[in-house]
Amino acid sequence: MNAEDNYLEINRESWNTRTEAHINSDFYNLDDFLKGKSSLKDIELNLLGDLIGKSVLHLQCHFGQDSISLSRMGADVVGIDLLDVAIDRARQLAKQSNVSTAFICSAMFMICPIIWIVSSILSLQVMGP
Repeated sequence: MNAEDNYLEINRESWNTRTEAHINSDFYNLDDFLKGKSSLKDIELNLLGDLIGKSVLHLQCHFGQDSISLSRMGADVVGIDLLDVAIDRARQLAKQSNVSTAFICSAMFMICPIIWIVSSILSLQVMGP
């Protein structure tokens, strides 16, 4: 199989190799995050408002910091990302953070079937075709 036919796996591996570097970088500040600091910026927090009891589907969630931050604000959150390494780390961080954020590893073009799965997880009402 040539590179053009295998673009999804090439993209996944490329980003998978970056995940640990991102987690360990000062930019993501994992130590403070694990102590309860939100990864969301003031502009995002101001726009979001009260999330208690709301359902959030977070696309391209990477290793889950923003998804977990949304859960800490009271939302029921499902994060989706292509990266298996990042999703594994997101699940570990959710457990460490004592939140119920759910994470699904999937390509974005598979989103319609995934929305049906997420709807059952979050008890959303989703209309069929």
